[in-house]
Amino acid sequence: MPYLGLTPTLCVLATLCLFVGGDITNAADPIVVVTEGAIPGIRQPQAAVSNTGIIVVTFGAGETIYFCKSTDRGRTYTSPTKVGQVPKLALGMRRGPRIVAIEDLVVITAISHETGNVRAWRSIDGGESWGDSVEVNNEVKSAREGLHDLAIGSDGLLFCTWLDLRNGRTQVYGARSKDSGKTWEKNVHVYTSPSGTVCECCHPSVVIDQSGAVHVMWRNLIDGNRDMYVSTSEDDGQSFSRAEKLGLDSWKLNACPMDGGDIATNSNGDLLTVWRHDRSVYSAGVGLMRENFLGRGEQPSIVAASDKYFISWVDRRGGELLLLRPASTNPVSIATRASDPVLAASVTGGGPVVLVWESKEGDVSSIRSEIVNQ
Repeated sequence: MPYLGLTPTLCVLATLCLFVGGDITNAADPIVVVTEGAIPGIRQPQAAVSNTGIIVVTFGAGETIYFCKSTDRGRTYTSPTKVGQVPKLALGMRRGPRIVAIEDLVVITAISHETGNVRAWRSIDGGESWGDSVEVNNEVKSAREGLHDLAIGSDGLLFCTWLDLRNGRTQVYGARSKDSGKTWEKNVHVYTSPSGTVCECCHPSVVIDQSGAVHVMWRNLIDGNRDMYVSTSEDDGQSFSRAEKLGLDSWKLNACPMDGGDIATNSNGDLLTVWRHDRSVYSAGVGLMRENFLGRGEQPSIVAASDKYFISWVDRRGGELLLLRPASTNPVSIATRASDPVLAASVTGGGPVVLVWESKEGDVSSIRSEIVNQ
């Protein structure tokens, strides 16, 4: 498959990520972070890696948001502690809390289906203690769909994006914080579809590159096509450019796939996205560039460690978890009975790259992790 319009860097990366019908090898046993025996109803893990190498993990259970961390490169994790509680915490189908970290700062965001508000909690001592939550969206009940994402830049800029219903149709909104999550500025309109609504149940994604540019990705809905789009802010998240479609093909679908994809930026400032189209996973650079087939599956995640990309996905929800490492042409089988995988690395690109996911053995769920860059 040709790689039309890619930069030389992305051509190499796309070639490294492409595989067709290769053998799947097996990885080492993962680490169990927490099981339902300790906390019933655990769901939707998310992870971040501080530039000091600390791995932080959040997840939800019932109406409570939890936090734990690893200080030994993912070999062990602390017992989960409670961060906060919201009525009808949004969980499931890529909903749930989000987390970022840099130095000793950790910020977690989550949404209440009942109030429709995005709340943010912050810790300035590496998660040892947490302050009271603050409101991120400034329109009551506008984020009630419960789908959002959070990013942090190397200079500490925070940007949160979510699917917003303040005008009666689903739009993309966001807000920034320039004081480490203590306060959040006036909400910013990112995108409105010409059809009146973006895809209603696919989570948005956000990343901040080394220059400080904020990139938001979402699944659109235009003329029945549910394709991925990206918009960029060059002024620290105060305004956003015209949206760009990803890939050359379109996916016409009279339903929501509930699968929003992911976006990452490497040390060169190149953007690479991953997303589901029909029953397959693709990667693509930003703009009308040829998408690259990665494999059959859904729920993809991507992260950059320096100039290298790691990509994960499941062949089906509750199925096999696959990982594609840099310079590899075949995916590695990480686990079976897996859902909702998420990759994380530090904003500097150094330190561990961690993969976390939900696992289910019979009727018992657990959250598991594995360091994938060793």
